[in-house]
Amino acid sequence: MDNKHLKDLETLGDDHLGSSAETPLRADAFAMDDALKIELIAKHFREIMHILGLDLEDESLKGTPLRVAKMYVMEQFKGLDPRNVPAATLFTNNFKYQEMLVERDINFHSTCEHHFVPIIGKAHLAYISSGKVIGLSKLNRIVDYYAKRPQVQERMTVQIAQHLKDVLETDDVAVVLDASHLCVASRGIKDVTASTVTSSYHGKFHDQAVRSEFLKYLGLNAD
Repeated sequence: MDNKHLKDLETLGDDHLGSSAETPLRADAFAMDDALKIELIAKHFREIMHILGLDLEDESLKGTPLRVAKMYVMEQFKGLDPRNVPAATLFTNNFKYQEMLVERDINFHSTCEHHFVPIIGKAHLAYISSGKVIGLSKLNRIVDYYAKRPQVQERMTVQIAQHLKDVLETDDVAVVLDASHLCVASRGIKDVTASTVTSSYHGKFHDQAVRSEFLKYLGLNAD
């Protein structure tokens, strides 16, 4: 592979253009069980370490391929598996609470799909009940589910919003993500202070007054 081809491949994803709001998965993505995935990833990661020149007989390194494989399948990318989608615990809105409910500063750790380095940020969610309310911890779990996969922040924002709309059976949903990308902080321009903010507003949150109220709770400029 020549240098020009390598450069073209490297820059394909730099503009954060995604194919769709769905995470790109092959049709046979779940044909293999987790144990086999771990075995194969460990094998290939061992080869990567070997190519880099690392001594895999060293006591500190010999267990690394398996540790990485287990982390990928069981932790870092567990959100790829639809079997891990959090159960939606809904309750009747007995208090007849008609104002917006906001949960802010939900911490998340994701992975940039372009360089496989961390995205670290906070999610801010809001909804106006159409008759049901969701357990607060479920909001955190929904964010975590979509974070635990190779991601583009724009896609993750849309996915969380759509999930909330589906679960709560309402269009009155808002999502804001504010995150630092280590592909910006640790390579290339190496800007350690930059953050990226994305949003997805639906239903009543298209109204400027409602949106401004939400942003006021977040301490963001609503002008």
